[in-house]
Amino acid sequence: MADEIASQPACWRQAAQLVHSVGDRLPAKGASVAVVGCGTSRYIGECYAALRESAGLGHTDAFAASEFPGRRRYDHVLAISRSGTTTEVLHLLEWLRGVTPTTVITAVPREIGDRADTVIDLSFSDERSVVQTRFATTTLALLRTHTGEDLAEATAQAEMLLVEPVPDRVRTASQFTFLGTGWTIGLAHEAALKFREATLSWTESYPAWEYRHGPISIGEPGRVTWMFGKPPPGLAEDVANTGALFIESKLDPLADLVRAQLVAAAIATDRGLDPDSPRNLTRSVVLR
Repeated sequence: MADEIASQPACWRQAAQLVHSVGDRLPAKGASVAVVGCGTSRYIGECYAALRESAGLGHTDAFAASEFPGRRRYDHVLAISRSGTTTEVLHLLEWLRGVTPTTVITAVPREIGDRADTVIDLSFSDERSVVQTRFATTTLALLRTHTGEDLAEATAQAEMLLVEPVPDRVRTASQFTFLGTGWTIGLAHEAALKFREATLSWTESYPAWEYRHGPISIGEPGRVTWMFGKPPPGLAEDVANTGALFIESKLDPLADLVRAQLVAAAIATDRGLDPDSPRNLTRSVVLR
């Protein structure tokens, strides 16, 4: 996991270059799009859906593959699957065959290539660790670049974070809540998942404006509330009043996700856990 976290800036640069050759396989401007995946891939899909709509590129929804609304019609369905073997994604692509154009972004094209109309090969970002880091962020780097963003600054920020120590006050926290707005809500969900998988921590995630509608009640000293992007007015003060540590930064939120990954890895090490093989998890969920 440590090696894969550290390799992310290089992967993002490769993804940005790849857009020039695979951009025509991704949803066209104005198309109605659904993005599907499971677990981490679902959250990356949620980020992309919000980014694509906010960029004025067309109606975009995101779903867990198992919850795709069968009666809706889209111009294009984009599936994300690191392993290419996720049962729900395979079943959905088979069901959509000949009905809706499909594209899959995967790290293992040989497993899923015949299920979709087009494939985007991100095998250079594949991972040995069960806990996803670089495939997910590389996928999002590819998609953000395709929407017209330049990730040079985010990439440089991520490189700087790799050499910074993890503060004791964060690595000894007993609970983490992650917040976001717009496209960073998906990042908040992904960060919470990383902490649950790698560190077995109690973690939660919410749209930032919803946090004061109940969840803030768990704030207290020794706990962390982590904001991806700019927080709503007054939220930092409200969290501080609970005694919890409020974390925010001016980093690009994707770079800030790398910072969260580094914290998760440090906590896992402190607790003697192996994030490459977390309990009860496998690299891919294959159902029978």
